[in-house]
Amino acid sequence: MRVWLKSLPVADRRILGEDIATVEYGWPVGMPLYRPLGGGLWEVRSDLTQNRIGRIIFCVVQGHMVLLHAFIKKSQKTPATALVTARKRQKEVEQ
Repeated sequence: MRVWLKSLPVADRRILGEDIATVEYGWPVGMPLYRPLGGGLWEVRSDLTQNRIGRIIFCVVQGHMVLLHAFIKKSQKTPATALVTARKRQKEVEQ
């Protein structure tokens, strides 16, 4: 995920970083900044430059926010592959 974040323009990285920090240090802050996806997964919802929408899926393990997967939304619905990837990583970090 770090590689993906570093591939983004600086302005988008700043937006995502600020949104992640707001969720992490202001927990729980609620909609529209984040929402539950079920099964212990949550998503940070960021409005990026060029009218793009970024999503970061995370879970909370032992009081720590663990970023699992990130992507740029291309449709209304969260892609099933993104959820599968996030759930797989969630299982790995929760062991």
